[in-house]
Amino acid sequence: MSIDTTSEQARRPASGLLLARLALEFAAIFIGGPLAILAIHRGGILFLVLWLGALIAWAGTRGRPALPKPALRREIRGILIRFAVLAPAITLVTWAAFPHLFLSLPRQRPLFWALIMVLYPLLSVWPQEMLYRSLLFHRYRALFRSDVALIVASAIAFGFAHIIFLNWIAIAMTAAGGLLFARDYARHRSLPLTCLEHSLYGCLIFTVGLGRFFYTGAAWHH
Repeated sequence: MSIDTTSEQARRPASGLLLARLALEFAAIFIGGPLAILAIHRGGILFLVLWLGALIAWAGTRGRPALPKPALRREIRGILIRFAVLAPAITLVTWAAFPHLFLSLPRQRPLFWALIMVLYPLLSVWPQEMLYRSLLFHRYRALFRSDVALIVASAIAFGFAHIIFLNWIAIAMTAAGGLLFARDYARHRSLPLTCLEHSLYGCLIFTVGLGRFFYTGAAWHH
């Protein structure tokens, strides 16, 4: 079964049977998947399922044309400017709301923090973006029809995926982040760019102390 939907197919009205199949498939992956991981309660299963799903998605969506260099430079500049504005705000809110957590990881476990800075974009960001942006946008366009609906669906699904951490902060932050990443992906359709943007905010979260809310060990061992 091919994962991608060609532009010609996307323009044709989808049959009721196809829409029903896509809806069930979407629910199984983006609702059933996180609930199953939460029920199993094993961290290793989380990464296994995430990477298996991402590799299957990659096999069906690879070969997308790269952005022209001028557009790529423009998008990177926009990502960095937004991060320069939002990062200090996130840092200040964390310091004010969670002073006991602020910079706790780099201060208390600097080597582990450095390892996360290197491995998080490779082991966590890429499979998440492959599933929640690349797969969702290309396979389920017939289901959601418009970019606005795809952006909203991507943000909600991404936030819901973080139900596994059993706290509203992780869900709310990832839904907001998912809205930003999906909005940008709808414009440039570049997986490397969404991975860059996701990595910047993810590494910031772990640095300032909010990584506590994105750790299955903290959620599952109480």
